[in-house]
Amino acid sequence: MDVHSRDLRYFLTVAEELHFTRAAERLFVSQPALSKQIRLLEKALGAPLFVRDRRSVRLTRAGEALVPHARRVLEAWEEGQTALEEAKAAEGARLVVGMSTSPGRGGLLPAVRSRFTAAFPDAELILRQVGWEDATAGLADGGSDVAYVWLPLPEPHRYGHVVVAEEPRHVALPADHRLAGRDTVAMDDLLDEPFLALPESAGPLREYWLAPAARAGRPVRIGAVIHSPDETYEALVDGRGICLLAAGNAPLLTRGDVVTRPVTGVSPSRLALAWRADDTRPPVRGYARAAAQVAARTEVSPRATSAT
Repeated sequence: MDVHSRDLRYFLTVAEELHFTRAAERLFVSQPALSKQIRLLEKALGAPLFVRDRRSVRLTRAGEALVPHARRVLEAWEEGQTALEEAKAAEGARLVVGMSTSPGRGGLLPAVRSRFTAAFPDAELILRQVGWEDATAGLADGGSDVAYVWLPLPEPHRYGHVVVAEEPRHVALPADHRLAGRDTVAMDDLLDEPFLALPESAGPLREYWLAPAARAGRPVRIGAVIHSPDETYEALVDGRGICLLAAGNAPLLTRGDVVTRPVTGVSPSRLALAWRADDTRPPVRGYARAAAQVAARTEVSPRATSAT
């Protein structure tokens, strides 16, 4: 006797509705086709499952006995299908990891890679460098599957993220700047300085690195727009402005003639691993889990948003 999952799904829908027309609408089949299929199931099982008359439909004793077992069979099949899809997705998967600057930070990237490949050994990881004009590091245009980004993100409702590093903000200055000799610099002492700014396309991230919350309403002076570490270094050396940066990114600019100093009076910066909130592919969520595990191990508070 062969009973297909479709037959059990039809049976359970009629059992829930106790109305063939409503059940047919739920199943997107015609009422005659559904009735025929139920009769074939009853014939295969050798027992009537429903009592039908012109006014009502009700389960027989045999039908009532079958309901919980049919549910378990369908649930087990759905779990099997999910496991199969995850295995198919993981086999030969290609995951593009976007970034604007290398995450660095004590081996963060290889640590996440190690955990991810342990769970998805056949997946291929590809690193993608994205310019500073895209604050999502390729997530917005679909070029990256996951990305290391600085918060805040534009349109944050579109993304899930987990914080992987939280660092104080520093200021990068020409080595001969009047404040370069200090151990720390107060944000109040920087308010009249020209600032190097990210492109306007960076949205709220551009504003964040200009620190408007710490300016008490005083407008910022833009000395130049920067798109990369090299452009930033050249603008600093040329005296076109100064800029805030995360402590972990200081080595990108301190190549000679530029120094960085901790800044007081501003909030710390947060580096996150982000993904599109509607992307439920197992490798994407697996990489997010790996990042959260590494962040927790390194005592970075992994404030995650959206499910992983």
